[in-house]
Amino acid sequence: MKSLESWGRYPQVEQRTHSLVWRTDNLPREGTPLLPHGLGRSYGDSCLNAGGTLLLTSGLDRFISFDPSTGVVRCEAGVTLDMILRLAAPRGWFLPVTPGTKFVTVGGAIANDVHGKNHHRGGTFGRYVRRFELLRSDGSRRVCAPDENPDWYGATIGGLGLTGLVTWAEVQLKPISNPYVLQETVPFGNLDEFLVVARESEKDYEFTMAWVDCLARGKKVGRGLLYRGNFAPPQFDGLPLAKSHLSHGIGLAVPMDMPAFCLNRLSVSAFNWLYYHRQNGKPTQRLTHYDPFFYPLDAIYAWNRIYGKRGFLQFQCVVPYDTARDALKEILERSSRGGLPSFLSVLKTFGDIPSPGWMSFPRQGVTLAMDFANRGEKTWRLVEELDRLTREAGGAVYPAKDARMSPESFAAYFPRHAEFARYLDPGFSSSFWRRVNPVSLPFSLEAERGVAAAQPQSLLAIR
Repeated sequence: MKSLESWGRYPQVEQRTHSLVWRTDNLPREGTPLLPHGLGRSYGDSCLNAGGTLLLTSGLDRFISFDPSTGVVRCEAGVTLDMILRLAAPRGWFLPVTPGTKFVTVGGAIANDVHGKNHHRGGTFGRYVRRFELLRSDGSRRVCAPDENPDWYGATIGGLGLTGLVTWAEVQLKPISNPYVLQETVPFGNLDEFLVVARESEKDYEFTMAWVDCLARGKKVGRGLLYRGNFAPPQFDGLPLAKSHLSHGIGLAVPMDMPAFCLNRLSVSAFNWLYYHRQNGKPTQRLTHYDPFFYPLDAIYAWNRIYGKRGFLQFQCVVPYDTARDALKEILERSSRGGLPSFLSVLKTFGDIPSPGWMSFPRQGVTLAMDFANRGEKTWRLVEELDRLTREAGGAVYPAKDARMSPESFAAYFPRHAEFARYLDPGFSSSFWRRVNPVSLPFSLEAERGVAAAQPQSLLAIR
């Protein structure tokens, strides 16, 4: 049994591991539930399988084909978005949708149907997955596409790795003229101003997101900086950039777990004030490489260590536009009053572009993501309260970032969960799935508490 962490480092659980090397290999028959695991960049327990077996896919890291004339790439599920960019960007192709880190596997991007800064234009990653192979625990394999096994296709995209193992996938990339982004930074004074400038920006900018000062109160609640941009046109091809605008991977590192006292209301408040006021209240423009624009945190190795050994919980919700103002204001104020400042808070907008995935998180509205250092019961109560506020606003919480969602909330957020459950692989499960679909099972409950687990009576029982 090994203690393999999610990116949030909470919860701490033990599970077996089995490394996959060839996409033609059969799945192990170990008598415990299986779960695919890429780089573990999910923040909560959706990539954990307490007492079960994680199928480590990092060995499935081969490209199968790439057509530089069409931008169609076929690769194994363990290939990372970083590897795709290194192959495709110099040849004039880019990811059609990318999350805030490129250290994510293709299999993980499908399982979580990841989104990025361009949902209002591009939707989710799953829209660009042309086909994939799904390996089930019974040894069967099926190719899934919009016109081939479409139900399995819809259930697997955003299906959290629970329908089986994706062995390879084919993805359509998007053309770019160069690797540069024309970026503009626009300060906004409160949540109302954000809602206006964000919707206006959608007309002319493909990419938008905002940093939020989570501790601002009163008339300043929700103030922050909006980042918006487009890929640079051909006239910028070959233009050299200042070193400060270039980034090619990891440059700094957090060498150890930071003491818990480092992140407190005073330190976060000081950082937020300096970060917000560095703009002097004025918009700025610059030409930058895509790396610091899309992946600023990737330049800091192991940045999750700043939260200490106990890790952190990220809360990400989306709420409809008609309830967004009141709901997000209450969420921001509630987190500020709770004495647990969010070190990193981000606002984005989602468009009305539907995903092919039945369990996909994005839906039209405004999404807010907040990071909270794990202070035990105090943090858990706060996150559960924010979950309740989201549910009352008719919104949803992102499973890939979640560690505390209740079964009642899960059922409300994902109305197709019962239909999805019919496509679960009986040999697959996860800590997240058992939490939001509670069953009377000593195996999973004991393992989740870090106690030596008993063997399950059957794989069907733990589904």
